[in-house]
Amino acid sequence: MSSPRPHFLVVFALLLALSVVSSASHYQDPELIVDEVHRKINASRRNLGYLSCGTGNPIDDCWRCDPNWEKNRQRLADCAIGFGKQAIGGRDGRIYVVTDSGNDDPVTPKPGTLRYAVIQDEPLWIIFQHDMVIKLKEELIMNSFKTIDGRGASVHIAGGPCITIQYVTNIIIHGLNIHDCKQGGNTNVRSSPHHFGWRTISDGDGVSIFGGSHVWVDHNSLSNCNDGLIDVIQGSTAITISNNYMTHHDKVMLLGHSDSYTRDKDMQVTIAFNHFGENLVQRMPRCRHGYFHVVNNDYTHWEMYAIGGSAAPTINSQGNRFAAPDRMDSKEITKYEDAPESEWKNWNWRSSGDLYLNGAFFTASGAGSSSSYARASSLGARSSSLVGTITTNAGTLNCKKGSRC
Repeated sequence: MSSPRPHFLVVFALLLALSVVSSASHYQDPELIVDEVHRKINASRRNLGYLSCGTGNPIDDCWRCDPNWEKNRQRLADCAIGFGKQAIGGRDGRIYVVTDSGNDDPVTPKPGTLRYAVIQDEPLWIIFQHDMVIKLKEELIMNSFKTIDGRGASVHIAGGPCITIQYVTNIIIHGLNIHDCKQGGNTNVRSSPHHFGWRTISDGDGVSIFGGSHVWVDHNSLSNCNDGLIDVIQGSTAITISNNYMTHHDKVMLLGHSDSYTRDKDMQVTIAFNHFGENLVQRMPRCRHGYFHVVNNDYTHWEMYAIGGSAAPTINSQGNRFAAPDRMDSKEITKYEDAPESEWKNWNWRSSGDLYLNGAFFTASGAGSSSSYARASSLGARSSSLVGTITTNAGTLNCKKGSRC
């Protein structure tokens, strides 16, 4: 059965949303309206030709059991969830095949390289001809409407500067191994066919989202970078970080530039279905100012804390599984930073349906009014008892042509 046209889905979803809102008098809680809309839209996606593998992971159920996934690659763009669900990447462009893992020229990139593909002005869905390790000389500065899709190959971006999503929109990063990322800078780097400019020293993040919007980072394996594995700062919003497997790192994820950077008050980020694995220390994530939905993730390791923040962010933790370390002084999931209790006790942090193991505990704050979490609700949480199944395939997938991924 062929999948429905995107514009048909949009119209259908809008009609569903209107039907739910029109009956809002039955609901006193605006969050229930949000959850009901998302539930019905996701159900309609499955019923209208989207294959279901029955894992309970709505992203994977949307595409993974299609044996012809390799011929239908761009269909992935219709499977996003959360605040970044409108990120279409290069869905409406042609497929570009990376054939050259070397020859990285930051100013005059060669055709066939990853850098050449990501700077183009046109939408592109970028795939890889074969397994490769790409050691970039400088940050990979992406242009808008691009998907980097590593499915069907083992692709490593490692050993040099990594991915920068700066002041662009509609980006999908899927199926990459991103690790051992280093600082770059103090040199010129091209960002489009028409522009290159001087770059100062970079942080050495795995994925840096700086003033970006409509970004989806899905099914990647990330570890051991110089600064953050994924950082979202400087007014970025409409972001989903899902199905990733993160290991061997200190400061995992920063969401919000600084306590004084108030433009991040409009930031909305969904953190869903990720596995926070071995040898992680802190910041899963560390939040500032904005609205953050942390839902159905598996936390099996942290050394200091799991979820923290400052500058009064709204954190909505739902359906996660938290397994605390054995150290008695590291059982607390949360860390309120840079503020006395008289201040942070008024911030809106809540835990709903989370599972606590090995003495883990979540320190909630705020008045508890569910209406304050409407802007931090982006999808319906599954039961925490299902987290093991939902996240079992977090990270890169072993996708083979002609069979289910």
